[in-house]
This record gives sequence, C-alpha cells and structure tokens, in this order.
Amino acid sequence: QVQLVEAGGGLVEPGGSLTLSCVASGSVHTVYGMGWYRQAPGKERELVAATTSQGGIDYLDSVKGRFTISRDNAKNTVILQMGSLKPEDSAVYYCAAKIVPLTTGALTDYWGQGTQVTVSS
Repeated sequence: QVQLVEAGGGLVEPGGSLTLSCVASGSVHTVYGMGWYRQAPGKERELVAATTSQGGIDYLDSVKGRFTISRDNAKNTVILQMGSLKPEDSAVYYCAAKIVPLTTGALTDYWGQGTQVTVSS
C-alpha cells in the first residue's frame, strides 16, 4: 500500500503564511511527479504547483511569486510554502503524486486526503 500523508493547513489571516507537507509512504519503488491541487466550494479542482523528479517546476499563474514548491527525493516529500495568502486561496489542498509501487510496478496516480486552508480575518 502507498499513502500520501499530508500535514499543515489551517486558518490564517490575509497576508499570512502557511506550509503544507506531504510524504509518500508505504510500498514505494519510485516517485515521479509530485504536486498540490486545490478545490474551493463550487469550483473545479485546479493544479497549484507541481514538480518533476528532475527538478522541473510549474505554478498556477495566480500563485506565482507567492507560493514555493520544493521536494526531497530521498524522503519522498513535497513541501508547499504559501505566502501573502489571500481569501481566494481558501480551499481544500490535495497532495498528488505519480508513483511506481513495489507491488505492481505500474505507474499510478495517488492522492492525499486533503487539508483545509482558510484565509480569513
């Protein structure tokens, strides 16, 4: 079994900062892409930031300059540092990863359980 375990999130005032972390655990053979999505009520899930195993990075235009994604390949961990938060950043944030598990050897998409981020005064 492979799991993505998220930590972080919570309530923060506008202009504040939060850090989300996600660890891929269990029967992991290889982790390829890792990233963060978010979904606000009544809206579609959108990609916030993503990173490849080779170091490629991509951001949603609205978070560029405010959010930073990083990963530790040795620890199968991805971090999302969020700064200058705005009320419109409020959403459930999901970690996602493309992983080859030891059990099947097949590249598979995995999702975390989601963590709530609320930006409000």
